[in-house]
Amino acid sequence: MVSQEQRRRQLAREKFLRQQQRRTSARRKARMRNSVIASVLGVVVIGSVALYTTGVLKNGDDDKKTNASADVTPSATPSSKAPDPCAKPAAGSIGKLQWKKEPAMTIDTSAKYTMKLATTCGDIGIALKTSAAPHTVNSFDFLAGKGFFDHTKCHRLTTNGIYVLQCGDPTGQGSGGPGYTIPDENLKDASLKGNKYPAGTVAMANTGQKHTGGSQFFLVYKDSPLPPSYTPFGTIDASGLKVLDKIAAAGENTGAGDGAPNATVVINKATVTKS
Repeated sequence: MVSQEQRRRQLAREKFLRQQQRRTSARRKARMRNSVIASVLGVVVIGSVALYTTGVLKNGDDDKKTNASADVTPSATPSSKAPDPCAKPAAGSIGKLQWKKEPAMTIDTSAKYTMKLATTCGDIGIALKTSAAPHTVNSFDFLAGKGFFDHTKCHRLTTNGIYVLQCGDPTGQGSGGPGYTIPDENLKDASLKGNKYPAGTVAMANTGQKHTGGSQFFLVYKDSPLPPSYTPFGTIDASGLKVLDKIAAAGENTGAGDGAPNATVVINKATVTKS
């Protein structure tokens, strides 16, 4: 017999998946419209837009990991904002960097790597799962080395159903990426038991389709019911979880549990280090 809590989680996941499908459809239509306009004007636009769903953000933690904001009914009103617990972003601008294909493998897959996100809200340390997710870790090593994540906003916070903070989009809108995609990895990780991404997990966002991860990722600050569809590639340290709790406590801007964080969450600098 299904409990009320299980039913609530199931409905939350189904709602998230419907939202993701609508967003994906809308983005496809927008891309088609833009391509028609470009052809009429004789303008050739080179580049690609990778769409990411946090798996954690409505797709398994990707309940909030997909777009910068969730669908909100007209009657929904934002809750009163708590004081911003974070500092002002460091000076600098986001680099407009794009690549046509996944970078060549340069990491030592037998070595240990860590990633540090120096954010306006505090440092978040992440132990990377190098051997289990080599393509993902190699990509983050490459992107961090190019300054791709520097000065970017964490654009989505989910506080209902799933509990994630989504980052890694240079546009800050939930539709940006590095221009290439990477394969799904480590979906049978021992930590993903019972369709749940445990607190402390770092996983890739995607479009809801296989092998569509790019640069967007989500940070799970509380156990979240999600299907094992999002590559888990890191574990957050204790001090990093405290930073996420602080961000979550400030809430998000829709009052509906899925939107942009009220806190000013900006990655001043991302670094990947071989240990």
